[in-house]
Amino acid sequence: MSSPKSPNLSNKSSRAKIIVVVGPTASGKSALAVTLALRLGSGQARRKFGVRGAEIISADSRQVYRGMNIGSGKITRKEMHGVPNHLLDIASPKRTFTAAQYQKLAQRAMLRILAKGKVPIICGGTGFYIDAALYEYALPDIPPNPKLRRALEKKSAEELFIKLHALDSARAATIDRHNKRRLVRALEIIHATGKPVPSREEALKRTSPYDILKIGIAVPQKKLKANINKRLHVRIAQGMVAEVARLHRSGVSWRRLDGFGLEYRFVSRYLQGLLTKKEMLQELETAIRGYSRRQMTWFRKDRGIVWIGNAASAMKKMRTFLKAA
Repeated sequence: MSSPKSPNLSNKSSRAKIIVVVGPTASGKSALAVTLALRLGSGQARRKFGVRGAEIISADSRQVYRGMNIGSGKITRKEMHGVPNHLLDIASPKRTFTAAQYQKLAQRAMLRILAKGKVPIICGGTGFYIDAALYEYALPDIPPNPKLRRALEKKSAEELFIKLHALDSARAATIDRHNKRRLVRALEIIHATGKPVPSREEALKRTSPYDILKIGIAVPQKKLKANINKRLHVRIAQGMVAEVARLHRSGVSWRRLDGFGLEYRFVSRYLQGLLTKKEMLQELETAIRGYSRRQMTWFRKDRGIVWIGNAASAMKKMRTFLKAA
């Protein structure tokens, strides 16, 4: 099977169009992406915009892993409403999946969707993955270094963060300083390449091969806090604790689960008897709110994002974008 052709780069009007849906956790990104995709699948959209529908590409660093469904908020078949979703369940949670791997797979998926005459919709909260897919900057495809990892994993998250800050202050400013998995990976890249992780600021200055509409979901803090609380209790009721226990029984170590952060970190600590259920819920809710703030810090640096408050506004922005010659 031949590879799809790359998009035309001669001018903005001739570039292939890509839609991106971003926002903090619990803001409703997946539902909005499906709503937009369904609208683009209508006969009216085909006549107006000359598109044959849309397909969604997930940009979530945990939804790539098989078996991590409830804790990662992975969209279900029912919720997809028939819209194809890509880059879900593509990796084993026992093995490292890198941003460089994601970049290759996402860019390949984008070209295949475009070759069908459809619009790719990138949807997710992992800003680094989104930038990697959209902008042509080199990500070092560094394989895991078991010996170095064993040495680094003996250190605390705080020690790793201090070390990273000394070597790459820009990456330290955006990383989750409590996530040992990401801290170790950043240090692993620096050790292998002898230089800092590629700068996001430099990447955003480069011209993308695509004409991009970035839609951000703006949620008032009070509402977002309520959404996070409600969703957490729904996930517990859906069997999130059993999911984490199942992952551990299948061979995913407690250390590895802790490294995935958020739901997997605190539920695994609860299962080990390190936290009571009440402590787990309290600490997890606090951690998720902190994560949502870090997401927004990342997204606010991108002035290309158009912030909307509801699906109707998103539809309007999409129609204007697709009409533009």
